[in-house]
Amino acid sequence: MKINQQTLHIRDVVEGYKDKGVEGVVGYGGRLDIRPSFQREFVYKEKQQKAVIHSILNGYPLNVMYWVKRGEKFEVLDGQQRIISIGRFVDGKTVIQINGKDQFFHSLSSVMQDKILDYELTVYFCEGTDDETLEWFEIVNLAGEQLRPQEIRNAVYGGSWVEAAKLKFSKPGCVAFNVGGKYLNGSSIRQDYLETTIDWLSDGNINHFMAQHKDEPNADVLWEYFESVIEWVQFVFPTYHKSMKGIDWGALYKDYQHNYGVPRNNEKEVLRLLKDEDVTNKRGIYEYILSGKVPLLNIRQFSDSDKEVKYKEQKGICAKCREGFKPDEMEGDHVTPWIEGGKTEFKNLQMLCKSCNRLKGAR
Repeated sequence: MKINQQTLHIRDVVEGYKDKGVEGVVGYGGRLDIRPSFQREFVYKEKQQKAVIHSILNGYPLNVMYWVKRGEKFEVLDGQQRIISIGRFVDGKTVIQINGKDQFFHSLSSVMQDKILDYELTVYFCEGTDDETLEWFEIVNLAGEQLRPQEIRNAVYGGSWVEAAKLKFSKPGCVAFNVGGKYLNGSSIRQDYLETTIDWLSDGNINHFMAQHKDEPNADVLWEYFESVIEWVQFVFPTYHKSMKGIDWGALYKDYQHNYGVPRNNEKEVLRLLKDEDVTNKRGIYEYILSGKVPLLNIRQFSDSDKEVKYKEQKGICAKCREGFKPDEMEGDHVTPWIEGGKTEFKNLQMLCKSCNRLKGAR
């Protein structure tokens, strides 16, 4: 792993600065990709942008920046928000207040302009194998405003495949958001959609998958898989409910894509379970319908006060084996199981010894 520390003047970094919208932001004479595929969109608010410029005017140090060497060019790993704040000001896009007056860069005196342009930035340039770069980025990322794991992966495995994938998964209002955003947690611009989909397709082996595909010209396989998962979800559960957001649909698709019941019956069951007060984990409804595993629903338990009253009614005698037990040796149980329509209410409560309750649950 080669790491080279350099000091650069702002005038060099903003040379050729250009914001090309969805195509990215460049600088450093066209050699620096300031907002590459792995980076978030520009998120600094006006106050933060102004703070960067005032820090420069006051001679305060900015945090070090990290650039990745890509042949003869570079990509910003850390420092994007600060560089764009500087570039926008020098480009006349933002204004700051000096002595109570609004000032654009072009309205400053030549002395103040030079003070900004001659300000020194500390930059670490790095290059190495994918494994070396990934390890180093993870260490560097312990300090400052952290990059997400997928943002780091995109830096390490950057190439034609990541560039193609970001068009589908990583932009505001991207096609992945329009097709399936309501089913996913997170944000497209923070690479959550991309990370989730790769995780689905690779069975969790995201690094290996990206290393294998980094030089491919397109990400069609990834997109087609994403579409398949979302289309399957919409077919199996025709009506969208808020509790569907963030479910691990990729895992359910793998396990149940050929065994999912009748969609219209699934929808009736979803509605019934959403209304059932005993179901405390509404997000578990969908996998329960596909698998029949009741624990996924986290059925509401009897209250301690109800169990205490029932224990006294039964005089400490287990309702099954008819032996006597102490309170802490017994558990509350549904007389009529929840799956058979029994409710978590006092009239459906019985106290069983732990052994009998375990045997009943195993049947």
